[in-house]
Amino acid sequence: MKKCIVILLFLHVICNPGKAQDGLSDTLLALKQNLNNSEEDTTRVLTLIAIANSFGVDRPDSSLFYLFKAVQLTRNIGYQKGELRALLGIEVTLRHNGNVVKAYSTAYKGLKLARIYQQPYYRAQFLGELGIIEGEFGNYGRALELLRQSRTLFDSIQENELAIYQWNNMGEVYLMQGNLDSALYYCRAAFEGQTPINFWINYYSSANLGKIYLRRQEYELALSYFRKSLTMAAFFSHKFNSSLSIATAYNFLNKRDSCIHYAERAMVIARESHIFTQLVDVNIFLASLYEVQDPGKALQFARNAISYKDSLHRFSEGLVMESFIEFDEQERQYEIKNAQAVYQFKFRQYALLASLGVLAIIAAILYRNNKQKQSANKLLYGQKEEISIQRQKAENTLNELKATQLQLIQSEKMASLGELTAGVAHEMQNPLNFVNNFSEVSTELLDEMIIELGNDNKSAAIVIADDVKQNLEKILLHGKQADGIVKSMLQHSRGSSAEKELTNINKLADEYLRLAFRGWRAKDKSFNVTMKTDFDESIDNINIVAQDIGRVILNLVNNAFYAVAEEKKQVGEDYEPIVTVTTKRVHASLKDEDKIEISVADNGIGIPSKVVGKIFQPFFTTKPPGSGTGLGLSLSYDIIKAHGGEIKVKSVVGEGAEFIITLPLT
Repeated sequence: MKKCIVILLFLHVICNPGKAQDGLSDTLLALKQNLNNSEEDTTRVLTLIAIANSFGVDRPDSSLFYLFKAVQLTRNIGYQKGELRALLGIEVTLRHNGNVVKAYSTAYKGLKLARIYQQPYYRAQFLGELGIIEGEFGNYGRALELLRQSRTLFDSIQENELAIYQWNNMGEVYLMQGNLDSALYYCRAAFEGQTPINFWINYYSSANLGKIYLRRQEYELALSYFRKSLTMAAFFSHKFNSSLSIATAYNFLNKRDSCIHYAERAMVIARESHIFTQLVDVNIFLASLYEVQDPGKALQFARNAISYKDSLHRFSEGLVMESFIEFDEQERQYEIKNAQAVYQFKFRQYALLASLGVLAIIAAILYRNNKQKQSANKLLYGQKEEISIQRQKAENTLNELKATQLQLIQSEKMASLGELTAGVAHEMQNPLNFVNNFSEVSTELLDEMIIELGNDNKSAAIVIADDVKQNLEKILLHGKQADGIVKSMLQHSRGSSAEKELTNINKLADEYLRLAFRGWRAKDKSFNVTMKTDFDESIDNINIVAQDIGRVILNLVNNAFYAVAEEKKQVGEDYEPIVTVTTKRVHASLKDEDKIEISVADNGIGIPSKVVGKIFQPFFTTKPPGSGTGLGLSLSYDIIKAHGGEIKVKSVVGEGAEFIITLPLT
């Protein structure tokens, strides 16, 4: 009876999308009440999954909490379908909230279990999810192949609606690929093939058709499909996407009032749902919308987008860390438990076979002893030898099983490493493909240039040389992209402990001064500056977070370079830009401890006295729009305060500025 109630409540969640986004007050209370009254059985599993589905992708933290509990319970009671359903929910929640790497590993694990459990329905589901993620990775051929496999499997088990839905997903992959004709064919087939009750499938196919017609510049037709998708939107994320898409279409149609109306409507939805990705997208859209008419408002929206991006990064890290630390440990223990179970099963099996063999031998001995008393001693000796052999075999088998167990544990470690390697490979593939392709094209162009030079056709050779130069610039661009990925991964692997360590402040200051100069020279080959240093060699190593203090010095030096570069533009060639970095030990009174001062001074444009008091405020900058975020000095101020120090500035307009950092020696 309880199981029937849970199923009815679950269907109520799915068939009433409007309530899903409003909190599910009555239904959620009923589900939680049912959870409190349920036992450790399939009914409790279904209740946990239904509660998770009530939160949907708009509340990932709550949804994942209940889904993890469902996975653990299904394994305790051996409920295989429930385990697959919960894993599917985890994967979908992760994918919709941008954590595609973790979503991919979850989908792959679900696919393996669906094959082991012989569940074709969930095999098709996970194949489709993997296809969608491969499309997001840019592996379009692989994505289409997985989606075709999913559709074929759905067809074989008469899941017609889900089979048709894979058309929509294939159309979306073609849309990512830029193949608009194929995208239109499959998305239109999905839209026309669905029944009205499948609101979520109709939503996605309508939204995709709108995107296709928007790319084809058929804006009125795109607008009609976006409106259809809005009427079928089930969750906050659906309503947000439809509203922002309608705003985009109106923008292309130059209907500014309607565009702003739907963009502000999307903003309201994003604020109510507290989804940072949506808040970033809508603020960026509004910033671009007001860029010409109201630069001040555009700047505010841009600042909001930066703030939400920071919040999104912290939320994403928190979601993974808080949600998956315990779950990953449970998964590891579950795999170890399975390996031990396999080992114990095989050991018992071999022990049973050995025991049966021994019993058979003993029975044979007794039988022959009764029949042939005179040869009893001889037979007994022979049987003892046989028993010894069997014992040795059993011991050998035990050793093999122990070795197998160690191999299983090592395989699990390598699987975790493989997931990380696969993630890096996906990130590196696109820039490497560009480097390889442009290298091949450049080789062919050089061959052509040699032919043209041999024919004394210099004009054609010059044209080819320009093409080769452009290709080399593109190779350099994508090479830097690959280099950035590698550096990012190395930084990720090192992490940041934020622990203080004894550091040579003179060496640190000199290193970051040179680093800043090389960075400016890389951006502007004509940039030049006289760099002076005056380091107090009596300063011993001080206890600081070197990475953070280095970041402060780098920021101050970059600001000094900017100031002298601007002064150079105003004064001309007679001006000699100078940036000076000094350190010195400050001897305090008997009551206070000695301190050190780090000074970064320049003879640049200076800072007006009316804004000196504001420069450490977040988002305040004296640089023109697009040249700075206004966060550098604010972050530097926070870092110095965290070290128990202080930072101050002296400046005269037209003569330069000096930033002075004071830090305790201990």
